[in-house]
Amino acid sequence: MENIFYEGIRTKRRRRKKGPVILLLLLAAVLIGFGGYKISQKLLTDEEDEKDPGSEVLVVDNMIEAASWDAADANSDGSDPDSGVYKLWTEPKPTEAVVTQTPDYDEEVWMADFVDTRERVDAKGIYVSSAYINKKLNDAIDLIDSTELNAIVIDIKSDGGYITYRMDHPLAKEIGACTSTIGDINATIKKLKDHGIYTIARIVSLKDPVLAEKRKDLALKNKDGSIFRDSSGLAWVNPYEDEVWEYLLEICKQCVAVGFDEVNLDYIRFATDKGMSNVDFGPKAEEMTRIEVITEGIKKICEVIKPMGAFVSCDVYGAIISSSTDARIVGQSYFNMAKYLDYICPMVYPSHYGNGYYGLDYPDTHPYELVYHALMDSQKVLYMIDPAENKAIVRPWLQDFTATWVSHHLNYGKEEVRAQIKGVYDAGYSEWLLWNAGVSYTADALEKE
Repeated sequence: MENIFYEGIRTKRRRRKKGPVILLLLLAAVLIGFGGYKISQKLLTDEEDEKDPGSEVLVVDNMIEAASWDAADANSDGSDPDSGVYKLWTEPKPTEAVVTQTPDYDEEVWMADFVDTRERVDAKGIYVSSAYINKKLNDAIDLIDSTELNAIVIDIKSDGGYITYRMDHPLAKEIGACTSTIGDINATIKKLKDHGIYTIARIVSLKDPVLAEKRKDLALKNKDGSIFRDSSGLAWVNPYEDEVWEYLLEICKQCVAVGFDEVNLDYIRFATDKGMSNVDFGPKAEEMTRIEVITEGIKKICEVIKPMGAFVSCDVYGAIISSSTDARIVGQSYFNMAKYLDYICPMVYPSHYGNGYYGLDYPDTHPYELVYHALMDSQKVLYMIDPAENKAIVRPWLQDFTATWVSHHLNYGKEEVRAQIKGVYDAGYSEWLLWNAGVSYTADALEKE
């Protein structure tokens, strides 16, 4: 892949006579067949405008992050919490135009004996929620059959913590998590396979009101011993509890057993709601950072699921690609997670970014630019992974809904969805997933089969 660490060239505006400039521009346009290449206008800026307002990341020469940290943020060994790629992007800046440092790698290669015989699919898919799985599954299949789509993501463990079929999972049965939303999971999988559809099981992971309420010993608790609840009143489980990861692993194994091609872990993060500063994570939190415990849990799941013949993916906030501050808060390190996963799926919905992010006044009104900038950041981060190591394929989630709650928004339709897809391709990636909670997708935005 082309080296994407660009030289930080500073430009200064100068007053020139307009006539010669216009003639030169017209001549250049003719020579290149009017084929212009749209470049990022905020990545290389003057010194007085180095702060990207929405990301808490400083944009300076050579894309080096100038974030600071103190002892309170340190890892358990006292080291800089911005390990891996973040540590490489801190001051002092290199004198050369291109970043030349390489990270330190463990001598032992992870899963060195694993022989990968799995068949990969260049997935382009849509999400079907548990609420609409019975009502709209056939419509989703028809859309996939008639367009460039070839993959589907369906809820197996929903946002409420319920499992959508009668899974053979002892703890899930014990706490009453299993439902009959999908009456016959084997028939459903067979139906999808008969249409040549790549199947992905969505598993909402650490947001789990059912497990947390039934097994209070596994729930996030406040310092007074009461159960922590998010802004919607829902309980979460504690990522520092080993049994939480065992529960998730068994769900993943059951999904592979019924024939899913991939397990997709969503909400694989810490809660971010008000009151988290009052949570007591227990003694293990004194030994491991949030990033370390999430990464370790993902690693263990991958070590079991990959040899079973299925792929493992995780959904992550788009902001954690470039912001070490956000990464530490939610416990998601884009760099570290990608070293174990098969696929990493950043949610780069334009509506989910603050005004000014990437220099865009209102990100939701710039679907192409937002997706392109975010995924170019992804390229920079993952470039730093040693080629000898595992490196996840990037498959972003794109927005196929209108964010009416955002004051400055667009009505998302054919042009907006297609603009995001173009942003994916222009950033050097080929896979993507569309999200619409109501399972109402813009068919006109998709190429015909």
